[in-house]
Amino acid sequence: MGNMIKTCEVLLEEYKKTEAPVYPEKLLFKGAEGRDVYNITAPFWDEGELVIAGRVEARDSEESEVHFFVEQGEVWVPREDTPVFKLQDPFFTRISGELILGGVQTFPHPQLEDALSWRTVFYKGASIARLEPFAHGPDGMKDLRLIELQDGKVAVITRPQGEKGGRGKIGFTVISSLSELTIETVEGAPLLEGQFTDEEWGGGNEAHLLSNGLVGILGHIASFDGEGSRHYYPMVFTLNPETGETTPIELIAVRNDFLPGPSKRPDLEDVVFSGGLIRKENGKAELYAGISDAEAQKITLNDPFLRYEKKELSK
Repeated sequence: MGNMIKTCEVLLEEYKKTEAPVYPEKLLFKGAEGRDVYNITAPFWDEGELVIAGRVEARDSEESEVHFFVEQGEVWVPREDTPVFKLQDPFFTRISGELILGGVQTFPHPQLEDALSWRTVFYKGASIARLEPFAHGPDGMKDLRLIELQDGKVAVITRPQGEKGGRGKIGFTVISSLSELTIETVEGAPLLEGQFTDEEWGGGNEAHLLSNGLVGILGHIASFDGEGSRHYYPMVFTLNPETGETTPIELIAVRNDFLPGPSKRPDLEDVVFSGGLIRKENGKAELYAGISDAEAQKITLNDPFLRYEKKELSK
């Protein structure tokens, strides 16, 4: 498999030959008291209202909260009477009719002084107002995602780092219900083959159930350059939950497709964080993204999952 792995450089060359996204647009947020709103989810319905969850944080801090916003005219404003979570990088899905909300929780590192560790935590409930914590992943793991499959089982997308995943690789397993979402299950998920070199890394940000039962993954692939700056690119691939087979990673946007703007630090300028994808009826999709760890934008592209949906699944 080794020679099959495509680096960011190769993926960028391939991407240049595709149709670039159009209509980049900044999302304007009010009411965050001078803090940045970035690494947003795509909008989702909650109690009859379209809501965006976003990471809210001062430019010079990693002290982050997740707030919920609703659209008023041209801007997104904080939703009234809605909880705030002390988390980073929110995401959502629906399983057995319930809203599942997750994010990254930071806490003091058990061994290293003045350092933080983190874990992915999950809440569930009938609506945002009723969310209760129900599970968390292993310490040190971000980008843990869930999606309900056609047969009602739950696919778990993991992202170990360190001994098993290096700088970060994607793992995958299937559980029969949320009660099986344990740290052991997550840690035991086998890695998907042939996706990232050891110098680069990636993770899943959002999972989509396609009409033929495949799982479409919106994620990121990332690398360091010689100066130590980070480069994060939104990518997609699909996964057959029956066999674990994947399609090759492809990029769907790059930083230059979006509008210019500030960055949290100089080494984060070329960062696009895949927040969420809204698939449209007309064969297009809207990508909602965090940009340079400082703001949120959306952009329109060809639905990257459409051609995979037309495939018959081999069992």
